[in-house]
Amino acid sequence: MMVVDFCCLFRTYWDSSPYKDPESISKKILLRICEKDCLNRKSVGTLLKSYLWKVKVAGASNFRNDSCPKCGSIEVPYPLSAGENCGDPRYKVFCNNDILQFQSAEGFYYNIISINPTSYKLVISPPSILNNTCDSSDLSLGGFRIDDDSPFNISTHNTVMLFNCSDRILLSPLNCSSTSFCRQFEEKAPEGSWCSGTLCCHYLKDSAMNAHRIRVRVGGCTAYTSVVDIKPGDTIDSWNYGIELQWLPPN
Repeated sequence: MMVVDFCCLFRTYWDSSPYKDPESISKKILLRICEKDCLNRKSVGTLLKSYLWKVKVAGASNFRNDSCPKCGSIEVPYPLSAGENCGDPRYKVFCNNDILQFQSAEGFYYNIISINPTSYKLVISPPSILNNTCDSSDLSLGGFRIDDDSPFNISTHNTVMLFNCSDRILLSPLNCSSTSFCRQFEEKAPEGSWCSGTLCCHYLKDSAMNAHRIRVRVGGCTAYTSVVDIKPGDTIDSWNYGIELQWLPPN
């Protein structure tokens, strides 16, 4: 392989690398490798291993403990990444118009309400229930879902309420009784009035359930909301609406 082809190959590789920092990493390493190739005529295989190792080390150093700037009023602690040059890109969040958001596997954005980096948790807003319907705003996408290989998952502190459900849900172990939390939501929450009179249920998102999804669909249940750390006897005014997510700390 010609030297010029080798250098072009790695410039192309760098363009697709998540560890972009042309001045401090790519430029220096690439030029050094190309110079060595010209002087020593090393094999392309040896140079490839050398380059990839240096990029890996330099990239890891570039992201380690590098927190992103605030998004609006919310701090964005490491490892969350709201930009190309901060945080860990595996923990992607988005700062859109000074609003910090989490993107589902289907591409729906949920506002981030709070972050607790000590316990590796964040809370996102549940979807709204559309006016004059009993449909969640993410119904067309099947509800909320996180990729199975994501470092995030749904914690066991969420009580999920489902609305406008088919009779088949009565075969499940969910609480669909007249004392279900969902009845309080229908009766006292402004959004709940759209679902009043429908079959509703609630359940605690425990470890035996899918930790990457809250599902809604036409023919099943068409709307949902979630409350974090709800306790029997809590008044609806004290409910902490949200979907709590937790993440695995970086290796």
